[in-house]
Amino acid sequence: MSTAASCLLSQRMKSLDEDELCFPHLLNSSCRKTMRPHFVSMLTYILLSSISLLTVTLNLLIIISISHFRQLQKPTNLLLISLAVSDFFVGLIVFFQIVLIEGCWFLGDLMCILYTFLDFVITSASVGTMVLISVDRYVAICEPLHYANKVTQKRVKICVCLCWTCSAFLQTLLLKNNFEEPGRYNSCFGECVIVINYIAGRANLFFTFIGPVTVIIVLYMRVFVVAVTQARAMRSHVAALPLSKFQMTITAKKSEMKAARTLGVVIVVFLLCLCPYYCVSLSGQDTLLNASSSTIVLCLFYFNSCLNPLIYAFFYPWFRKSMKLIVTLKILQPGSCERKLL
Repeated sequence: MSTAASCLLSQRMKSLDEDELCFPHLLNSSCRKTMRPHFVSMLTYILLSSISLLTVTLNLLIIISISHFRQLQKPTNLLLISLAVSDFFVGLIVFFQIVLIEGCWFLGDLMCILYTFLDFVITSASVGTMVLISVDRYVAICEPLHYANKVTQKRVKICVCLCWTCSAFLQTLLLKNNFEEPGRYNSCFGECVIVINYIAGRANLFFTFIGPVTVIIVLYMRVFVVAVTQARAMRSHVAALPLSKFQMTITAKKSEMKAARTLGVVIVVFLLCLCPYYCVSLSGQDTLLNASSSTIVLCLFYFNSCLNPLIYAFFYPWFRKSMKLIVTLKILQPGSCERKLL
């Protein structure tokens, strides 16, 4: 081979190597990109961008709906706002996943730890909100006479604030070492690596998933048993006294059960989407899944935040009505906050 041909081959190989690096100007210390077919990369970009945009938009509609219309500002709906806020931020976090498609982190070590911190806080706050929703439905169905006194807007707001504050505090302790020296565990430039102590990680898994999920399942099993019992009692009562003075009470109970059923669907979907992610965390991702499987589990984890508003749209007429008023800008009209949606 001639000298000219050797030089040309060397230049091409060097150019190819640089194309595979996250930071081509840092030849010796840059991480390598995750090489995928162009079609796969473009499809992933489009899919994640669509999920992100849809998640942010739909959850923003929920936040505006409940915040604007006074008739919707009930204790249960305040919990839905908390869930919508966490889902809204999940939609924003998906944009960071888009950045990581090629396996390169371009936003610096500090943003890496902040991104991870926000991700952990949102996840634990979502699980905590699900526990509050389960408690709310438990009291509404199992102790209906005490519901108005026990579950007030003020108490719900305090519980939601505590939920988010405790989540932030717990995750700060969990990521303490990473905050002290961001990027200390990176092996090359363009990497975003967070290392968590094994015992602390397992404790966090218990407090943010295993414990709360156990509480949710126990409470909803109790709600289900009581709801079935009450439904049978109502059917027999209506058959015996169709025009009795208890009709309003029966209607109210039906409304509470419908809300319990709808929120039960939200919780079941939530658990189905999150369980694979946490099962991997418990078992050890490297021993169970390859990279593509890990991506699917993570996407399922994030897609849950897009599903919640769709469930509300399917089960709640008030959400469909409020969404129409928001999209048509009728909420800008004077007195629109007093509109009747229920």
